[in-house]
Amino acid sequence: MFTGIITGVGHITEVNTLGESTAHGKRLTIQCPAGYLDDVGLGDSIALNGACMTVTTIDAAAHTFTIDISAESLNKTSGLNTTGTINLEKALRANDRLGGHLVSGHVDGLGCVTHFAEVGESWELRILAPQELAKYLAFKGSITVNGVSLTVNRINDTSQGCEISINLIPHTITNTALHCLQAGANVNLEIDLIARYCERMLDSVKSK
Repeated sequence: MFTGIITGVGHITEVNTLGESTAHGKRLTIQCPAGYLDDVGLGDSIALNGACMTVTTIDAAAHTFTIDISAESLNKTSGLNTTGTINLEKALRANDRLGGHLVSGHVDGLGCVTHFAEVGESWELRILAPQELAKYLAFKGSITVNGVSLTVNRINDTSQGCEISINLIPHTITNTALHCLQAGANVNLEIDLIARYCERMLDSVKSK
């Protein structure tokens, strides 16, 4: 489990294929901040842009680690098939503060940035979410965008999907990789876990 509070900004420095066919995944090498790996061991979970991955090798001296990502995961996520800047979050510990919201690290769908511009001291980020995720999105509800726990300020249902508007404060811009976004970019979305449980319970009542 995660909280959507980014613990470091990393960089995918190498992308190596694990086989010759499209059914094979890739091995990613990630550069992270100095000291970031001090409490990380082999097999630990780290979310990359919101997608939970397993640490397969560690080079503490070089501040790098690797993960193996399957072709299925590559098809369901964005930003993990090429070099670039990404958000990192270590898995939640039992005694940690829940600063964001409960995040599983499983990407529910890809959104598309429709608008990203400075407004006063903050930034407005608008994302078009897939139609199938629209029912889970609510005013002042939580959503995870590339691993970052954020609050939905406005929703606008359209025939193409649900456009959500999010306000990013300067701290978020400075301490995450969201500042790299631009209109047209795809982002990983994870809906609020509680919304899924509510849907399941309501469906169970309806079926009786």
